[in-house]
Amino acid sequence: MDSASLRVNANRLWASLEAMAEIGATAAGGCNRQALTDLDRQGRDLFVRWAGEASCSVEVDEVGNLFARRPGSDPAAPPVLAGSHLDTQATGGKYDGVYGVLAGIEVLRVLAENAVQTRAPIEVAVWTNEEGCRFAPAMLGSGVVSGTYSRDFAYAVKDKDGLTFRDELERIGYLGTRPATPQTYAAMFEAHIEQGPILEKEGLTIGAVTDIQGAYWFDVTFTGQSCHAGPTPMEMRRDPWEAALPVMAGAFALARANGPWGRATIGDVRVEPGSRNTVPARLVVSIDIRHPDAGTLEGMVGALRALVDRECAARGIAGAIDQVWHMPATTFDAALAERVAAAAERLGHSCMKIVSGAGHDSLHTAQFAPTTMIFVPCAGGLSHNEAEAATMGDLAAGADVLLQVMLEAAG
Repeated sequence: MDSASLRVNANRLWASLEAMAEIGATAAGGCNRQALTDLDRQGRDLFVRWAGEASCSVEVDEVGNLFARRPGSDPAAPPVLAGSHLDTQATGGKYDGVYGVLAGIEVLRVLAENAVQTRAPIEVAVWTNEEGCRFAPAMLGSGVVSGTYSRDFAYAVKDKDGLTFRDELERIGYLGTRPATPQTYAAMFEAHIEQGPILEKEGLTIGAVTDIQGAYWFDVTFTGQSCHAGPTPMEMRRDPWEAALPVMAGAFALARANGPWGRATIGDVRVEPGSRNTVPARLVVSIDIRHPDAGTLEGMVGALRALVDRECAARGIAGAIDQVWHMPATTFDAALAERVAAAAERLGHSCMKIVSGAGHDSLHTAQFAPTTMIFVPCAGGLSHNEAEAATMGDLAAGADVLLQVMLEAAG
């Protein structure tokens, strides 16, 4: 059979997604399968079974990443890799991450049932703890392989109950022996729902991903003086809100001034002491700043720092910025993104070049392998939500593109 005519089985892919979604299914139709829980073990076990049924071997590395391997005719050729993650948010959906893994499994099934022999081996990865929901930071498994984090750092990370990453890996039976170090790959592809509204808004089916936005997470602390809400005149107060509000507004203005890709999000505010009739002594405001261009992002961060200094000094408020996390802006392999776009065109799917607004394991694989991502639309751009939805047709289209670009890369 001509490999260009190969297509995935859309019904089988959909059934696989539904079967995986039953593991950790929530009453609202989503999924709660957090990293290294018993439910995560069940999801991993199912992946291992499906990989074996497709005549693949499976290796587990030192931080629990799984690699299903289909041999090539040239064992020395660098493998072609696909994959994503199986762990979810506490109130996550059926497709975030999982789609990229099961699209990879579907590729393996198609190759097996059609007896297709590639020159290079093909691997499908399940990266550990992408979400960071139970163990922070996110993307921990791929981060260790890329060298962003050390293995021992990952092992020592604890969840809210004080259980360590290593002990939980061992408990669920997925503490492997394959070194969690960079391997040589010819290419890496990650299929994923967009987690944003752009493809749906434009009426397009495939996004060839060129970049991942860089991000900074800050905790900005404003310290004033606590006092009674009634007797204290406004002009005599040192109310931290007086500095915090213009800083918050300024963060949004920075994002708009650096559009269309600038982003600013304020997702958490802690007020101390937190009483209705007391001027706060202290506010801690989380600010998430994002942009795909590293230079622009650094400029936004510098402007935010200057804004905090200026507004606090003008109002007699002590201000401090603590960096909680940084995700560097990442540019993917341009040639692979072009291959994705070309494959979509050959298959008759509408396509655009697109930037990812969220972090993915591909951010880390791009540090040691030529990498790109394949996006498909999700309803309303909604993700990290039990209402997350995508159509069978779009999911199959993305998997068909994945099949074609992997075959091209694997010879």
